[in-house]
Amino acid sequence: MHGDLLVYGSYGYTGKLIVERALEEGHEPTLAGRDAERVEAQATDHDLDHRVFSLEHPDVIERAVGEFDAVLNCAGPFSKTARPLYSACLDAGTDYLDITGEIDVLEAIAGRQDEADAQDVTLLPAVGFDVVPTDCLALHLAEQVESPTHLTLAIDGLSTYSPGTLKSIIEGLGRPGAVRERGRIETVPAAYETRQLDFGEGPKTAVTIPWGDVSTAYRTTGIENVQTYASVPEYAAKVMRKTRPLTPIWGFGPVQSMMKAIVDKVVSGPSEKERAKHTIRIWGEVRDESGEREVARLQTPDGYDLTAQTAVEATRRVLADEVESGFQTPGSAFGADFVTEFDGVEREDVATGPTPTTESTEPWL
Repeated sequence: MHGDLLVYGSYGYTGKLIVERALEEGHEPTLAGRDAERVEAQATDHDLDHRVFSLEHPDVIERAVGEFDAVLNCAGPFSKTARPLYSACLDAGTDYLDITGEIDVLEAIAGRQDEADAQDVTLLPAVGFDVVPTDCLALHLAEQVESPTHLTLAIDGLSTYSPGTLKSIIEGLGRPGAVRERGRIETVPAAYETRQLDFGEGPKTAVTIPWGDVSTAYRTTGIENVQTYASVPEYAAKVMRKTRPLTPIWGFGPVQSMMKAIVDKVVSGPSEKERAKHTIRIWGEVRDESGEREVARLQTPDGYDLTAQTAVEATRRVLADEVESGFQTPGSAFGADFVTEFDGVEREDVATGPTPTTESTEPWL
C-alpha cells in the first residue's frame, strides 16, 4: 500500500481476516484497538507495529490517527465506534474507511460531506459485505434503465455470523424497519412487505429488512425509492409480523446487554471450512414509472471472506489516491464492476420488461 494504514479493531473476527488478507498481499498495516493484550499478541504474531487507545477521548484519537494516511475501522458495532474515529480523521486530515452496514451510521457519515471536501479527506464506509456487492449491483442495474424510480435488493444465504455482526443485529432488534420513499428514509414495521423472489434456485419468501443499502444505494444511483429484503422461511416471516409489539422490549438496555453478553460467551464466528462451503446470492431489480424493469443476480463467496478482499483492495486504492475526497460509496468510488473483480463472484442479467403482476404479494409505491 502506498501510505501508512491503521486498522482499528484488528483483533476482532473480521479484523483478523482483513489483516491476514493484507499480509498475503504484501502490506504491513499498523494494528490498533482498545484491548492492549489482544493488540500486542496479534502484533507480535505478525511482527507488526501497533497502537492501543480507546475511543473515549477525542484528542487522543486525533493524535493516534494523525500519524497515518488512512484508518480502516473494523470494530463493530459501528454505532459505537464510527463517529469518534471518522470525526478524528476529519480533524487530522486522515482518510477513513470502515465495513459498516448500519443505516444510521452511514447517514451520519454522509452528513459530513462538506467537512470532508473542505479537509480533502475521503470518507468511504461500507467497504465490506453487505454493501459492496449490493451497491455495485444497484449501480449496474441503474445504468440499464434511463430513468429508474424504484430499486429493490435482496439477499439469500445469510447463515454465518461473527460476534460483531450479531451485536449489530441485536441493536437493530430494538428499532423498526426502514425503507426509502421519495428520497426520504421512512420507518416501517418489521417484515413490512413480503415477496417471492428467485435467487437462482426457485422462488423463496423474502421480507423487508433495514440493510445499509437503504442509505447508500440512493447516493450511488439517485433512485429515490429503495427497499431491501432477506430470504426467510415462511414461518419466520409470520413470526416477525406477530412479534412487532415486542420491538421496544428488544431495545431495552438491560435486555440488549444480556443478549450481547451471551454472544461474547458462545459465538466465535464461522470456521475457515464453513466459510469455504458457503455462498450468498443477491437479487436486484430496478423499474421505472411505467413498470419496465431490469433484474440481475450476483453470487458471492462467504460474506466474511469477500469483506476481507474488498476492504483491503478499497483501502489500497484510497492510499494510492485513486479515490476522490468527500463522502463516497463503494459504487461511486469504484464503479459497478468492482465486485466482479474478486474470485467467486458471478453476475448475470436475468430479466427485462414489465413487472409480473404475481411477483409481489404486498405492492409498494
